[in-house]
Amino acid sequence: MLSALSNILKITELRQKVVFTLAMFLVFRAGTHIPVPGVDVSVIEQMFTSGNLFGLLDLFSGGALSKFSIFAMSITPYINASIIMQLITIVVPTFEQWSKEGEEGRKKLTQITRYGTVLLGFIQAIGMAIGLKAAIINPGIASTLLIALTLTAGTTFLMWLGEQITEKGIGNGISLIIFAGIVSRLPDGLYMLYEYLTAGTINIFNVLLFAIIALAMIVLVIAITQGQRRIPVQYAKRVVGRKTYGGHSTHIPLKVNQAGVIPIIFASSVLMFPVTIAQFVDIAWVKTVAGWFAWGTPLQTFLYALLIIFFTYFYTAVTLNISDMAENMKKYGGFIPGLRPGKPTADYLDRVMTRITLAGSIFLAGIAILPNFIAAVTNIPGLNFGGTALLIVVGVALDTMKQIEAIVLMRHYQGFMK
Repeated sequence: MLSALSNILKITELRQKVVFTLAMFLVFRAGTHIPVPGVDVSVIEQMFTSGNLFGLLDLFSGGALSKFSIFAMSITPYINASIIMQLITIVVPTFEQWSKEGEEGRKKLTQITRYGTVLLGFIQAIGMAIGLKAAIINPGIASTLLIALTLTAGTTFLMWLGEQITEKGIGNGISLIIFAGIVSRLPDGLYMLYEYLTAGTINIFNVLLFAIIALAMIVLVIAITQGQRRIPVQYAKRVVGRKTYGGHSTHIPLKVNQAGVIPIIFASSVLMFPVTIAQFVDIAWVKTVAGWFAWGTPLQTFLYALLIIFFTYFYTAVTLNISDMAENMKKYGGFIPGLRPGKPTADYLDRVMTRITLAGSIFLAGIAILPNFIAAVTNIPGLNFGGTALLIVVGVALDTMKQIEAIVLMRHYQGFMK
């Protein structure tokens, strides 16, 4: 990793990609400070307390939502549109066919995802403008429409910015925008710890304990994110004309955390729906039910972990087609030693995936609810060290480093051949 970082300055192409990516980060951070016209930001800031859905979305947007800037919705509509497209692709035969057509098919699906992002973004922006009408200086249809169009334009620009990073920069642009938003909140967190320490609210022991727990969480997240079960595969020899194909061994890497951070996002959205509704509805029983689902309550914590485990299995089953995997192995003469190709292979892979997904789902549930206990153990008030943000940061950092190492390796091979 250190050698890959040192090569950034040596390889011109890689250096240009990194500089372009950093420049796009500056554009993103500048946009988070441009306010939406016609909104009283001080009213909105009072709604952002740790542990609600607004706080989670504000974390992803890098503080843009609490400032109600033009990037307040961040890239969330694009993520939702992408997830919906993944689910629809399995159901709609035309989309499924496009997904198997290579680059041209992916372009068609990407275009539909863009349209879906604009549509979902506009609907979400309308909902935010209506839900936050108390913060609108001059309430009315014109003001609501102006706010909705401004927020939708900001999300569309971020989507374009992410695609530019993917094309001309380094790493996945959409993921890096979320990464930049989360990392940008780190100085505020450190400053909060410093203020608590100087005010005597906490002592150095609390800070050291928090640092040890945070480091252990990072190591655990890296280990699980990189963890995989390698299934050995043998390919039989095939003679075509005068050439011999196959006859080699490889493996199928089944990831422990196949679903990534998606189950946590799904579970958070489902559980925070009653709380979000209660903020805009003045009905006694609605607020009572919302209180049961308040962040950190025993019922909310239990259901949160249960939903994460469910969505982990659900999303893994949707994104990983075991039957197609086994069929492709059979088509190209591959087999798992000791198993017959076809259905026996698919059943075996399904059993293995079920077991390792259980471990991955329990890990996701644990990492998601752990912040509730960290605050109690360290006695640091207002602590916002979420497992969701940590998963995203570690995952994006590892993927970006792999891309940097791949570019460095490719340049070394080119130099050797020339």
